[in-house]
Amino acid sequence: MVKKDFSFEILSAPGDKRFARVGRITTPHGIINTPAFIPVGTAATVKAQTVEMMRENGAQAILSNAYHLYLQPGHSLVEKAGGLAAFMNWNGPTFTDSGGFQVLSLGSGFKKVISMQSDEATVAVKSTRHAFVDDDGVNFKSHRDGSMHRFTPEVSMQIQHSLGADICFSFDELTSLADPYAYQVESLARTHAWADRSVAEFRRLQEKDSDRPYQALFGVLQGAHYEDLRRQTAKKLGDMDFDGFGIGGAIEKDKLGEIIGWVNEELPANKPKHLLGISEPNDIFAAIEMGVDTFDCVSPTRVGRNGSAYTLDGRYNIKSAKYFEDFGPLDPDCNCYTCKNYSRAYINHLFKAKEILAAILVSYHNEHFVIKLVDDIRNSLSDNTFDALKKTWLERYYR
Repeated sequence: MVKKDFSFEILSAPGDKRFARVGRITTPHGIINTPAFIPVGTAATVKAQTVEMMRENGAQAILSNAYHLYLQPGHSLVEKAGGLAAFMNWNGPTFTDSGGFQVLSLGSGFKKVISMQSDEATVAVKSTRHAFVDDDGVNFKSHRDGSMHRFTPEVSMQIQHSLGADICFSFDELTSLADPYAYQVESLARTHAWADRSVAEFRRLQEKDSDRPYQALFGVLQGAHYEDLRRQTAKKLGDMDFDGFGIGGAIEKDKLGEIIGWVNEELPANKPKHLLGISEPNDIFAAIEMGVDTFDCVSPTRVGRNGSAYTLDGRYNIKSAKYFEDFGPLDPDCNCYTCKNYSRAYINHLFKAKEILAAILVSYHNEHFVIKLVDDIRNSLSDNTFDALKKTWLERYYR
């Protein structure tokens, strides 16, 4: 018998409990107070950061990529190390995605907007087709060495089970906004079939290894920007044996809140919702307001490595020449380690000198900034000041 030491509790909500709420996710490796930003540690590491830095910054969990860990160093090695948390010395809650996004985006378009419904147009310029979808799974070429591999729902579940994350995701087909409605319908039916197979395989693995810590399985909702498809998938997955849900797929930025609202009107209120891949402040406010409990994004470290720093007055590039003699902190309103100890002039110099420390310092600050923003939003939901915080915060940031 599998011991289910995973739970979600809604602690408070100003109104309808399907939306804007404060909660608590309990996992075998610890508690996540929600809403929460989950930093991305793609290959079992948050780029340019140690786990000690992430703990210091208040991170509650880390999300890693099944696709990347499957290719290097291999999920079997991570399992031998005692699982993802032990392998990376995090020893807190962890998430792993299914690999579906990476297989189809890296394999097909190398981060470009692509369409999976034909072999012709809408494939990224200067890219060749590297992923091939059928009803059973996906054949794809590794972005590392071009070797061929195959993911099915069963393979994805086996990889994630071996990695041992507290929260895993069902295998789904990623589509893009370039795909027509007819293909979105076809793809969604395939994603639903894969969800059924993901649940069956994951529960089989759990029964086989019933002495291991419980791993929660979240179903992934697709459907692009179509209301009928989004509601359809929410109803289908909402009735299945999932511990929570991941809201994924192609989402038009100006419809993000609306789309999340559609699915959360249909999904069970008492299960956690994770939004895959956002970090812009206006998106964060919109997502949380419409009922998202956790979300992840690579952006804080990605833009940080390129010299872009978050501040309450917006984002700016520290590599600009105007900061050559600026001895003020990276962000005057921030109390993180970087801002307390290093000047804009120094960090500007580090980037010009191509020193690794530049990426470390700005990435540290950016992770701190986003984590603190979400902590402040969580507190505002508890004391019923969310609307005021949203208005003043966004007006200043996008001024």
